Amino acid sequence: MSAHCQLTGVQPVFGNRISHSHRRTRRRWDPNIQSHRYWLPSENRHVRLTLSTRAIKTVDKIGIEAAVARIRARGEKI
Repeated sequence: MSAHCQLTGVQPVFGNRISHSHRRTRRRWDPNIQSHRYWLPSENRHVRLTLSTRAIKTVDKIGIEAAVARIRARGEKI
């Protein structure tokens, strides 16, 4: 599963892990990505979206129809 959100576009962020002796090595912070299935009434079918947990709350707030419209406006295929 790709580590990016289809709705918000959030991706992994990179930085440094700093040890006690202050040596630095590269690390990455992954977003909390979940696969979630929604019923899309306008198309009479289910859609499976790869969303961050923050985006799942956004879908609950604005509705699945508006969320799918935003995803398609970004150019992603559903």
